[in-house]
Amino acid sequence: MKIAIPLADGKLAMHFGHCEHFALVDVDPSTKKILKREDIAAPPHEPGLLPPWLAERGVKIILAGGMGQRALGLFAEQGIEVIIGAPAETPEKLVKDYFANTLTSGTNLCDH
Repeated sequence: MKIAIPLADGKLAMHFGHCEHFALVDVDPSTKKILKREDIAAPPHEPGLLPPWLAERGVKIILAGGMGQRALGLFAEQGIEVIIGAPAETPEKLVKDYFANTLTSGTNLCDH
């Protein structure tokens, strides 16, 4: 299973569509262990580009701080689950918390 996390300074970026990099974290869902992490540069910001771009890379889950309603719908169309309101933590901590059912998710920080 591949999880994408938008990054700013090595931690979760609060504004999904304007992040500089994505951490792509491969996790074995049965053991809940992180197998691999790859940081890749985000493509230039362009509405509607990220859902197919991340789907092509095998992403199934996104852990995000905030995301607009239109983007949430576009990711759902690609079969990607989005968890919003996550805190600005490292990708490893976020993934471990997600699988331990202790990930704190709160308000969607994006208003568009």
